[in-house]
Amino acid sequence: MGRVTERRKVVRIRDGVVSSRPDTLVTEEPLEIRLNGKPLAITMRTPGDDFALAVGFLVSEGVLATASDLRNVVYCAGATADGVNTYNVVDVQTAPGVRIPDITLERNVYTTSSCGLCGKASLDAVRTTTRHPIADSPPLRVGPELLADLPDRLRASQRVFDRTGGLHAAALFDEEGELLDVREDVGRHNAVDKLVGRALQGGNLPLSRTVLMVSGRASFELAQKAVMAGIPLLAAVSAPSSLAVDLAAETGLTLVGFLRGTSMNVYAGEDRIALRAAAPQG
Repeated sequence: MGRVTERRKVVRIRDGVVSSRPDTLVTEEPLEIRLNGKPLAITMRTPGDDFALAVGFLVSEGVLATASDLRNVVYCAGATADGVNTYNVVDVQTAPGVRIPDITLERNVYTTSSCGLCGKASLDAVRTTTRHPIADSPPLRVGPELLADLPDRLRASQRVFDRTGGLHAAALFDEEGELLDVREDVGRHNAVDKLVGRALQGGNLPLSRTVLMVSGRASFELAQKAVMAGIPLLAAVSAPSSLAVDLAAETGLTLVGFLRGTSMNVYAGEDRIALRAAAPQG
């Protein structure tokens, strides 16, 4: 699909000099996700990897856990009244026997700040719903030096960001720091869903020996998506939320924030960070 970016005319002002030129912008369009033919959710996303996005979203909602849970994903033909396929409506078909949680269009995402659930209920929902509890054995061990390199590796892989400056990114690395996959999207939660969806489609869940690196902050929603996919370590270049830290501490997720250069804060799960002992004083 060629709708990742679009061109728009812009008036440019630089040091008082006015000029007109085309500018490249990231595309943002709605995606309606249907589950077995029934409308479930609408997200604003950058077109591309739509099937993986929908599948990853359903992993985070506890609907899908393995490739065998998924029967098919299709764009809905005749999505509009005049029968036009907009490629903005996706239907995910589950395999026979897959239990569908009680999720509705009005209250489908228990992780969003607008869902009306209190923090404790949200934490309980993740703990009781995940089918991939974090269980890296032997425990993942990552050094601060390796973590410090990840933001630059993520940035170097953001091809569309280089043209638009308007995209978030999420990347999966192995414990040696090798890049496994990277996705971009106007929404950071969509970028993570695309990663997780691709992993499920490839039969690679749980992601028990990986590091998830995200641009921006680490919200509860992103921590929840990591936990639902069995990812043991989430790192972000900006701050986590308090509820993200609570979820990490409760589920065993290692949560690193403010990862910038050689500096970082470890908010939970510090046992996975291979720290050298401090030199004795005096």
